[in-house]
Amino acid sequence: MSTVPATAAGRELFRHALATLAYRGGKAVRNARSNFAGFRLSETTRTPAEILAHIGDLMDWALSILKGAQAWKDSLPRTWEEEVGRFHASIGALDAFLASDQPASVSLQKVFQGPIADALTHVGQLTMLRRQAGSPVRGENYFLADIETGRVGPDQPLPRREFG
Repeated sequence: MSTVPATAAGRELFRHALATLAYRGGKAVRNARSNFAGFRLSETTRTPAEILAHIGDLMDWALSILKGAQAWKDSLPRTWEEEVGRFHASIGALDAFLASDQPASVSLQKVFQGPIADALTHVGQLTMLRRQAGSPVRGENYFLADIETGRVGPDQPLPRREFG
């Protein structure tokens, strides 16, 4: 398997992927109804709060992998506001590591194909659950979105071009 070393260009692309995750995830959780955190589609599905806690766990795991001390933790969900804060803080910690000169202990591709791709999938689940819960997130032309490397906090810009 060909890998891209954790060069400056590779790190910048990875950081942009994190900014994309923060933007899309921020949109999925922004202005959610107060009862959304506990919404359950069926007995066997996770609630949005459980999904958001899992995304935080994925980001923490990704950072531990990059630092060479892989550690997994299953967190119980906190309040919705705390989980939204953790979502952005955990992406921020990962972004800060990649913005530093600390060496990555594994290829960025491996981290992307595991925890980052999983987190993007879960953001899609949150978006789908918003629709099911009666509070849909409008579709958007993400190509035109104002996504900026390094902007991973809750201060995400509003959409430039939504559909419908």
